[in-house]
Amino acid sequence: MSSTDSMMLDSTTTATTTSSPYMTINNDHKSNFEDPLFSESHSPFSSNNDNSTLTLRALVSTKEAGVIIGKSGKNVAELRNITGVKAGVSKVVQGVHDRVLTVTGTLEGVAKAYALISQTLMDNPLSLMTSNNNNSIIIRLLISHNLMGTVIGRQGAKIKHIQDLSGVRMVASKTLLPQSTERIVEVKGAVEAIHKAILEIGRCLIEDKDRAYGTILYNPAKVIMSSSTEPQQPIVRTGNGTDFSLPPRQSQPSFLNDPNTRIQNISIPSDMVGCIIGKGGSKISEIRQLSGSRISIAKVPHDDSGERMFTIQGTPEANERALYLLYGQLENEKERRLRSVMSDGTQ
Repeated sequence: MSSTDSMMLDSTTTATTTSSPYMTINNDHKSNFEDPLFSESHSPFSSNNDNSTLTLRALVSTKEAGVIIGKSGKNVAELRNITGVKAGVSKVVQGVHDRVLTVTGTLEGVAKAYALISQTLMDNPLSLMTSNNNNSIIIRLLISHNLMGTVIGRQGAKIKHIQDLSGVRMVASKTLLPQSTERIVEVKGAVEAIHKAILEIGRCLIEDKDRAYGTILYNPAKVIMSSSTEPQQPIVRTGNGTDFSLPPRQSQPSFLNDPNTRIQNISIPSDMVGCIIGKGGSKISEIRQLSGSRISIAKVPHDDSGERMFTIQGTPEANERALYLLYGQLENEKERRLRSVMSDGTQ
């Protein structure tokens, strides 16, 4: 593979027009194109102050990635020319069946790009991403846990609105993906419906963009690699906070002199703070010990939202573990409360 194959392509090739309002990009899809946008810590928004610029990621299989990419990245280049977006797929890793598609651009550009990708996958059915119904496609979006409330809305009102408006069917996962603070939202529907749904989802993400800070991106390859680094103590990745049950690689005081030390702030609803602290501070102490990060909690809410600020200080690796454990604990508490409500309702 030439060096240009692993870079974001900027081809002037135009796509062949088909009868569909969304052009089908080239069907020759043998490539190992690598996504230069893929990184371990990212926000779904550009580094500039243009609120209309959005990054939206999705999980695809290796075969689907080949269709999306095309030979030597030709299809991705055509997609970029048509929509004006930047697009790419994470590199191939042996033993990893999923890859991450990343699309960055204007809201309309990103929505159109996903519609084009949907059309191409529909014309080249390879896997579960293509529904048994030939008129439907499934897109597995990766959404930050912090932004799920924005997409779902109070009592599911927003997700219902998006479904009614666009005609898609959406299913949001309840658990975090391993070693990340992202969750999957499946969007199933016709190409035009996918386009409308992505427009609405993108608007939600942009309007509440500040909540995306500190997102830990899901990296399928990282899960495989991390599980192989501790052969004596294999890790079963379940998506729960208990996944990080191994001792931290460095003691808590040592990171204070580390030049890589980072500080991250996250907001936690006040009614959830108790479950994170635990009885006598047992749970927060456990999270500190397992992650290797220093975690401090504001005594009062920082604004009218009633949320309290958690400040996490440590190396990027330690902070990642801390965030994962914190969000895992939140998920466990939410499930516990839901079960309690359902149990009360059946009595």
